Amino acid sequence: MPMSRTADAQTSSPRIAVVERNTKETRITVKLNLDGTGESRLSTGIGFFDHMLDQVARHGLIDLDIQAQGDLHIDGHHTIEDVGITLGQAVAQAVGDKKGLRRYGHSYVPLDEALSRVVVDFSGRPGLDLHVPFTSGMIGTMDTQLVSEFFHGFVNHAFVTLHIDNLRGVNAHHQCETVFKAFGRALRMALEIDPRAAGVIPSTKGTL
Repeated sequence: MPMSRTADAQTSSPRIAVVERNTKETRITVKLNLDGTGESRLSTGIGFFDHMLDQVARHGLIDLDIQAQGDLHIDGHHTIEDVGITLGQAVAQAVGDKKGLRRYGHSYVPLDEALSRVVVDFSGRPGLDLHVPFTSGMIGTMDTQLVSEFFHGFVNHAFVTLHIDNLRGVNAHHQCETVFKAFGRALRMALEIDPRAAGVIPSTKGTL
């Protein structure tokens, strides 16, 4: 997948990262470009999870290449959690010192009867507050309990504070898709470079 980069006069260097994670349970490579166009190449062995990661790429305008091999003969837990960890590490690496970053992002996304809200802060402090009352335990071959594991892995390694609320929904597919779309949209907002704050750390402390 070409890691194209859109022109941005406020970004001094490409916000690109490549991270590998190899354990006895999973082998994962994540390549990303935070200033991309939403291209994706995804292979985790879990079809619905690939679909959700594609939502993050497209709605976050992040070029995302994730190749994962995990112990799916057991279940999807290690694969989904470790993709969250590796993606978080890649985002933290690509975002750099956070100078000029908008820092905060939020989004509401509907899909038919479902509606979700996601709010993110690139605070340097990992934290997750997640409320998604899934109406089904499985979506395809993906266990809905593992949504929490993915986001825990992400926040702990991207060093962000993340609030996720599914406000309503009956169909579990719709619930999950609104969450991941809103997550991508919130990331896009938070990761934008603010031309009015070029070169400035977005914190009164002077560091994040």
